[in-house]
Amino acid sequence: MGDRKTSLAEFSRHFKEINDELKESLDTRVALVEDIAEYSLLGEGKRVRPLLFVLCAQLCGSKQDNLYHFSTIFEYLHTASLLHDDVLDNADTRRKKPSARQVWGNPAAILGGDFLYSKASAIAVEWDSLKALRILTAMVSRMVEGQLFELSQTLNWHISKDQYLEIIIAKTAALMSAACSCGAIVAGADGEALERLSDYGLNLGIAFQLIDDVLDYTSCEEAFGKPVGKDLREGKVTLPLIYALSQLEGKEVERIQELFKSEKVADEDYARLIAMVRQLGVVQRIKAEAAEYTRKAVRLLDPFPPSPAKEELIALCSYLVDRDF
Repeated sequence: MGDRKTSLAEFSRHFKEINDELKESLDTRVALVEDIAEYSLLGEGKRVRPLLFVLCAQLCGSKQDNLYHFSTIFEYLHTASLLHDDVLDNADTRRKKPSARQVWGNPAAILGGDFLYSKASAIAVEWDSLKALRILTAMVSRMVEGQLFELSQTLNWHISKDQYLEIIIAKTAALMSAACSCGAIVAGADGEALERLSDYGLNLGIAFQLIDDVLDYTSCEEAFGKPVGKDLREGKVTLPLIYALSQLEGKEVERIQELFKSEKVADEDYARLIAMVRQLGVVQRIKAEAAEYTRKAVRLLDPFPPSPAKEELIALCSYLVDRDF
């Protein structure tokens, strides 16, 4: 992928089109719904999922002028899941500002998420593609299953790496994979091209979440847009902690487990655990794993002929691994 550092600014022409379509399609008769949707959608989001849809469609030769309109499906679905996640996690911050549940309360945030899911469905039926709709509905079911499985693993200090991967594939990678697959389908691609782009999105999605989970232990709140250690405070044992705990004596793991079970965890306890993760060398190990997933993603693009879309899909891999927010 080279040594050149990629930034999201390189995709600005796509983001302008995506943002214009998001603003255009947010029509509702209820002012509160519009307020929540605009607040949640039109802020600091990276727009990676709609970008993947557009680039994969263009890679497969699509010349349609409505790609950006269809791409909003994936931002609606993503933002809807965040609205619901923040209620489940009692999150106070999202995208560098108070979460919707903090501003309007949990019931309004849940209903706002429901509205965005319905907007995604309404646009999806315009595809007139049963194949694409099947991918979308299966993916939404998988996202919900992933959320429920993650909930069942709260404060499970013995969660395995395989279980962790199952969660992040369902909650993050499946949506990116679906965006890539649907882009290919809309462009008329089938067979090997469709399978390759589905796998590209899956590998990229895993890498994206690995870096996100590392940043939860290493970034600062101003850059990351949410409190550092947020996952830990919500009882989520992610890969940095899984690897760190594997290096500790059994008695030390039990002591940490009992401390968190007691519900008497102080800020200094969180700080101590975060510092431990940073000091045990697991951050570079996970970054290396994320880089390997993106290399797999790039290799999956090899059979496609050279094009601006292919170059941008490769550049996106570099950005997602090198980012600090």
